[in-house]
Amino acid sequence: MKPLTLLPCIACAVLLGACSSSHSVATPATLATSAATPKAVCGPGSRPETGIQGRVSAADQASGLATQGITCNTELVGSYTVPDAKGTVGGFKVERYTDAAGHDCAYYDTTFLFPTNILDQTAGVNVLDMSDPTKPTLTASLTTPAMLSPHESLVVSQQRGVLAAVLGNPAFGPGVVDVYDISADCRHPVLKSTAPVGVLGHESGMAPDGKTFYSASPGTPTIVAIDISNPALPVPLAILPYASHGLSISADGNRAYLAGVGSPSGAACAYALSCDVPDPNHDRGLIILDVSEIQARKTAPQAHEIARLQWPTMSIPQNAIPFTQKGHPYLLEIDEFARGGTTGSGLPGPSGLVGAGRIIDIGDETHPKVISDLRLEVHNPENYAAIANDPGAQFVGQGYAGHYCNVPTRVDPTIAACSMILSGLRVFDIRDPAHPKEIAYYNAPQYPRVTPYLVQSGYAMSSPSFVPERHEIWYSDVYSGFYAVRLTNGAWPSN
Repeated sequence: MKPLTLLPCIACAVLLGACSSSHSVATPATLATSAATPKAVCGPGSRPETGIQGRVSAADQASGLATQGITCNTELVGSYTVPDAKGTVGGFKVERYTDAAGHDCAYYDTTFLFPTNILDQTAGVNVLDMSDPTKPTLTASLTTPAMLSPHESLVVSQQRGVLAAVLGNPAFGPGVVDVYDISADCRHPVLKSTAPVGVLGHESGMAPDGKTFYSASPGTPTIVAIDISNPALPVPLAILPYASHGLSISADGNRAYLAGVGSPSGAACAYALSCDVPDPNHDRGLIILDVSEIQARKTAPQAHEIARLQWPTMSIPQNAIPFTQKGHPYLLEIDEFARGGTTGSGLPGPSGLVGAGRIIDIGDETHPKVISDLRLEVHNPENYAAIANDPGAQFVGQGYAGHYCNVPTRVDPTIAACSMILSGLRVFDIRDPAHPKEIAYYNAPQYPRVTPYLVQSGYAMSSPSFVPERHEIWYSDVYSGFYAVRLTNGAWPSN
């Protein structure tokens, strides 16, 4: 299939003006507390942590606990792993889709940072048949340009059965977008188009109706809204001048929730984890956009800014997912990594910050406010010295921090699950958004490493997916692969 020609530069110049900030509102940050979320009480069959919440120490490795896997109210259902991997075999997203015929599938990127997965003879996005979750079966590996290195952009429309990604890397990739149809047989995705319409790639969003794909880059102010109504012929609609990390779209497609990282220099500083550059326009944090003109396919559509929000513990905003609880709207936001650390290290310094997660009340979307945090004891400054020499704590791409959160449904979810890097998969009860509590965790079995500096440790980075009817959560570990985990001991709460 021939790639489509990118819009002429003159058209791109016109599209770059597709944003109006006349209605933007800078909002002050409020924070309920920076204390750790109440920790889980582990029931029978658990292999719990031995120290502070979220910690995996060298002693835990020496005792064999980390090799078995550290669990609390969870059990392994099935896995697709590469034991003793030399490079990386898991990535940033795990997506689930059930097709019209009833096939249940998982999709996860293996790249992490191209081409580190090639060391283990893996490539692209793996497609797993999950009809028997105890035996995940590889049915395809997607190796078109964007799927070879989607970075954090892999996304599925549940309504339409569309899988898409943009070619990306830690700053920005060349913006090639791949679109697949998975509606008929999710086990064998059908490529509909490969086109350089994303300008620059790293992250993404998709309207729930599956008709608009958003390509985003934290390194450049270029969010591209792309019409994929005809998946064989994607068409750029607008380029929005925001340097955005992740972005989520509301159920009606009319709102975009951006994880802003600031100017390109700000993004570079954020990834260095060691500096705080000026941010006079409050470009870092949550940005809420009205994208209804894009959703309605108006001519020369614009996005209108509604609000901005920052918070004292902010590190690198990663993603914000909208949900409602008893009809009231919220966002589940998480920051990745830490700020204010030592150059080239994943450790925050004495005055450093681990952003972790939070719940934001958007009942008044012009004045969003943080009402609670999702964080562990390892994220708080009083424990930094104790954990400094733990395996993986000093690697700039790891550390004790957050990376992604997700919910099983956007209407009245009872739980949220978050990948928290060295601390594994963490699960929280969010029925009362102002008072979340941890209810379970799963930190995958660790395998020996042969690659210098990339030491034996957990490495949970992916956005998880859910099978609520079986109380399962699917996620991936960078160093070992894909896991289907079940909550036990009645930990998954009902409404």
